[in-house]
Amino acid sequence: MKRIIALFVLISICLLTPGFGQLAGKSVFEFLALPSSARSTALAGQVMGVMDDDISLGLQNPASLNPLMHNRLSIAHNFHFADIQNGSVSYGRKLSKTDMTVHAAVQYIHYGNFEYADEYGVKDGTTFSAAETAFTLGAGKRIAERFFLGANLKGVFSRLENYSASGLAVDLGLNYVTDSSRVVFSFLVRNVGTELTTYQDIRYGLPLDIQIGLTKKLRYLPFRFSIIAHQLHKGNIRYDDPNKAPETDLFGEEVPQNKLSAAVDNVFRHLLFNGEFLMGRHQNFRIRGGYNHLRRRELSLSSFRSLAGFSLGVGIKANVFRLDYGLAYHHLAGATNYITISTDLSKLGKKD
Repeated sequence: MKRIIALFVLISICLLTPGFGQLAGKSVFEFLALPSSARSTALAGQVMGVMDDDISLGLQNPASLNPLMHNRLSIAHNFHFADIQNGSVSYGRKLSKTDMTVHAAVQYIHYGNFEYADEYGVKDGTTFSAAETAFTLGAGKRIAERFFLGANLKGVFSRLENYSASGLAVDLGLNYVTDSSRVVFSFLVRNVGTELTTYQDIRYGLPLDIQIGLTKKLRYLPFRFSIIAHQLHKGNIRYDDPNKAPETDLFGEEVPQNKLSAAVDNVFRHLLFNGEFLMGRHQNFRIRGGYNHLRRRELSLSSFRSLAGFSLGVGIKANVFRLDYGLAYHHLAGATNYITISTDLSKLGKKD
């Protein structure tokens, strides 16, 4: 078991070597970093250490794939800003011979239709569209009593007007479950890969993300919370705005930046916080919430208060179907609304 874990870490390091030189905002296929379901949307955009029957979790962390996801189907759709639509479809199976759980999924985003116009804004009446798609195959397995290992392989395809690109990406995940099963430690590397074809012979790299997380379910309260550290391959993820005017005092002298305040802000930008109340005997009703400090700092306005960075949602199970809704606040302009419908195909048409 120790050899397997050591091999996993070694592979991760080798795959990550070319990724450290990438600059922020200089990657393609950014839709791969979007939440995969209403549940993950409500939980600040990321779910790492939850291991239940939600097959959409395999797109977030392949190490969460487990036998409870057998024959589960999940269909998710996000109503984004400006008529942008994105979502996913996931299906899972347990392979009894290998004691492995596999899944297949499709992620998509459609940016809408646009009208051609010249440099003077004159439109000629013709339109074009832009869309991206990723096809995922993944597998997860218990490799020891408390360790779960998983991997996703993604084929990514993009077409923006007459420009097209394709790529190959890999997710690698590892979950450590304590003996009480109430605490899960997770390590995840997302979107390690390369572009196979490019838009204009320029390579930008994929939206790499290294994460570690702690998930804990309370003993005497139906509540589970997570603390997730993301973007760990980048040290400073604070945005340096070149257009921001420096602060000055009454005498016109520039006020030096508080280094401690900047360091604390940078640390919290790396962190996501979320929680989920699990109500009912079979957890038929769930209330969720999350906070993403990076999103709040980048998208809120200093002159107006907003809920940017906060997210919430609910989940309801009715018969063999589960309906989830997630709401994520990005800006004063509005929020995104995510809906997911999932079911166990084995129970369709059967009486409870």
